[in-house]
Amino acid sequence: MMSETNGSPGSTRRSFLGGASALGAAFAFPTVIPGRALGKGGFVAPSERITLGVIGVGPRCTYDLGSMLKLPDVHCIAICDVQATRREAAKKLVDKANGNSDCAAHRDFRELLDRKDVDAVLIATGDRWHANASMLAAKAGKDVYSEKPCGLNIHLCQALADTINQTGRVFQAGTQRRSVANFQLAVKLAHSGKLGKLHTLFASVYTPSILTSWLPGEPTPPKDVVDWDTWLGPAPWRPYNKAYVAGGWRGYFDFDSGARLLDWGAHTVDLCQWANKADDTTPIRYEPTPTNITAHYANGVKLVLDFLKTPFGERPGWITPLGTCPVRFVGDEGWVETGDSGGIEVHPASLKSELKELTEKTPPIGLDVSAHARNWIDCIKSRAKTAANPDVMRHSHLACHAAALSWTLNRKLEFDPVKEEFVNDDEANGLRSFPARDPWRV
Repeated sequence: MMSETNGSPGSTRRSFLGGASALGAAFAFPTVIPGRALGKGGFVAPSERITLGVIGVGPRCTYDLGSMLKLPDVHCIAICDVQATRREAAKKLVDKANGNSDCAAHRDFRELLDRKDVDAVLIATGDRWHANASMLAAKAGKDVYSEKPCGLNIHLCQALADTINQTGRVFQAGTQRRSVANFQLAVKLAHSGKLGKLHTLFASVYTPSILTSWLPGEPTPPKDVVDWDTWLGPAPWRPYNKAYVAGGWRGYFDFDSGARLLDWGAHTVDLCQWANKADDTTPIRYEPTPTNITAHYANGVKLVLDFLKTPFGERPGWITPLGTCPVRFVGDEGWVETGDSGGIEVHPASLKSELKELTEKTPPIGLDVSAHARNWIDCIKSRAKTAANPDVMRHSHLACHAAALSWTLNRKLEFDPVKEEFVNDDEANGLRSFPARDPWRV
């Protein structure tokens, strides 16, 4: 396992392996060691690999994990899910990649976190669990990759960032577009001054919505089939319905983040924050309209969260062929727009020469987690900050949650980015957190 006090992951394993070699020499047992174990043939020796555990298995996790399993210095040894079918599917996926049947399958994620042979965890549960599971993992000495949104409300985003920083763990928020070439180039253009002075940033988001109803109650399955109580976790209790555990939890207030605004906003607002060099702050004013939320930074830059009625169809006001999750950065001398297809459009045409470094990639490039996962693993080894470190996550998520609360309350809100609270507004401040069920309170 990785020593919690040593900045070099695998040092404990390397020491053990060194001792084992000396012991083997002393007894002179004949040994045949496969080249993979020695790091030959392009493989990485076990002592240099990061051992991975997975908490929460679904479509997005399967996508993330597929990329991580391809990294030669990552070895997944344990998975966890409260649903038996998902546990079995994930174990099968990992065992196939590893060429054996050794991957452990857990129902209770606390068993996985107790394992001393797990260095890092991928957390890809539903939104309701992201922050709590990440904090428990950090306190257990694990480095964390958490899918977004990383916290269900402002308080949880604050607590998560504080916990990661206090424990010294390496954290990567799953806002992978920070590590994707076309988005990086768009931000580079914004920073270069070649757009002139930035004045408006556009972030595409879903049209917000909140469901507060309950689905009809159904008989609760045996715990080994679906552990419903653990699936709910910190969320308020409600009757079981199979639609929830099949992904139908989305949109419900108890389970989803910020009126669904963070589904895309965690990415697009984050990119706007980066373009504005605002990773250490948030906008100070938010005002909802029927078609958007307009926010303003202290430096005068305006952020527009544009509601899309058909985010996966035609996107009026945007260049639809550029793909999903588009962003646009506008200065007084030009603009740049990009999205998940990997393409970039700029104005004026003279800026096209700035795009020559962008290599052609296979869409949908914006969904690709490969480079983001690589960044996380490299930072685990170096103990450097990741591209989407906890402070980056904190401020971009707080901006999203503040915007969502302005929409929920249907009025202008003033926000203090230093105190991280709304100005003279007890009602809005009361919505920065909400109760969690025991024993999952933070």
